[in-house]
Amino acid sequence: MAEIKESTIFVDLLRCTGCWTCALSCMTGNNLKDGQYFVSVRTNGSGEGIDRPSGTWPDLRMSWMPIYSKHCVKCTDRTAEGRAPYCVGMCPNKALSWGEEVEGKIEACRERGSRIFQLPRWENSREDVIYASADREII
Repeated sequence: MAEIKESTIFVDLLRCTGCWTCALSCMTGNNLKDGQYFVSVRTNGSGEGIDRPSGTWPDLRMSWMPIYSKHCVKCTDRTAEGRAPYCVGMCPNKALSWGEEVEGKIEACRERGSRIFQLPRWENSREDVIYASADREII
């Protein structure tokens, strides 16, 4: 596991509902063009398209994962002022953390049985984003 930096973003996948608020707030806050994303949200389901579950009725499964591209600037203008990046500040489910609270959130997820990981290099994503797996129960 890479060292936790002040700029590390932590993603609790159990809390992510695939709402795309992180991606849209980033796009709006950073004045990106429509369809240009520094953060996108991957659907983990059947693999047949966005928001398609895996399994068969009534045993369907689907989850989501925010993916940070290497173009992500982590809102350096905001973070220099001590404010959270747009994606973190706007997440309605508190799935994203940044700054001093990251270490505590990671430890809490570990204690609940989550696997802590980073995406492999072949994903071509930011290296300083850490994830907690959703394979634990909501408490």
